[in-house]
Amino acid sequence: MASPEAKLFKRIKNSVGRAIADFGLIEEGDRIAVAVSGGKDSYTLLHLLETLRRRAPIRYEIMAVNIDSGYPGYRTDVIEEHLARHGFAYHMEKTDHFDIIREKRRPGSSFCSICARLKRGVLYTLAQRFNCNKLALGHHLDDFVETLLLNQFFVGSLKAMAASMLADNGETTVIRPLVYVEERDIISFSRAEGYPVVCCRCPVCGVADVQRKRMKELLATLEKENPHVKRSMLKALSNVQPRHLLDRRLRLDGGPPQGEGYVTASPLTASPSTPVTLTLTSELTGAEQRVTETGM
Repeated sequence: MASPEAKLFKRIKNSVGRAIADFGLIEEGDRIAVAVSGGKDSYTLLHLLETLRRRAPIRYEIMAVNIDSGYPGYRTDVIEEHLARHGFAYHMEKTDHFDIIREKRRPGSSFCSICARLKRGVLYTLAQRFNCNKLALGHHLDDFVETLLLNQFFVGSLKAMAASMLADNGETTVIRPLVYVEERDIISFSRAEGYPVVCCRCPVCGVADVQRKRMKELLATLEKENPHVKRSMLKALSNVQPRHLLDRRLRLDGGPPQGEGYVTASPLTASPSTPVTLTLTSELTGAEQRVTETGM
């Protein structure tokens, strides 16, 4: 009989494999930069992608990339030793982000948001430098549904994350292969594997964002009545019914919704005789379709 650890590994591996297949995350010849922070999520992602790579019917490469934001006490040596011991190709990038954040951050604003933006920019740059066409991030199922709730409750937007999307630089495709994996499984797996998890050492390390913490608590409460609530919410992200929403950009001149995506160019102010080119974009795949419409 398989051990609990083996069953957990198989469940996570199958979930990652299913996400790759469902969203076309990895293709022949891909070179993937995997963002490795030293946390449980990124370690799990890196090792699962390597396991699948060895057995995959297609050829692809992975490379671990670490960003040192300059927080005092951040143990990049622990991360680098782990990457070297397991034979990963890797790059460690030292930055002065901590100094920039201290200088630019507005009082009372989020430490994490500005840090994340700075890191993302460097990750895009490194992906291009090392000829990686894709960047893999360790966001898991809980991140997707929590972000959905945060945007609904505090931003007024029906938005979460995409499993695959083209980055703003127009060159790098961001992928999130852990989309079907719950955080609780990653915690158990990371502990079983003995990954050397390190703290980023930023001033708010270990202190959950207040609003995100409230979303976690809400989901935990809902799970007591419906154990499948998080997976149901994730499924909802791939089962969008535009005609039952209120976004006017989903309609053209009061007509029926234009497909299952969203319109990025609004036709509402166009004159009746002016042709309007719309870009319909799928939230899940990032695929775009251009449609030219002429008013009646």
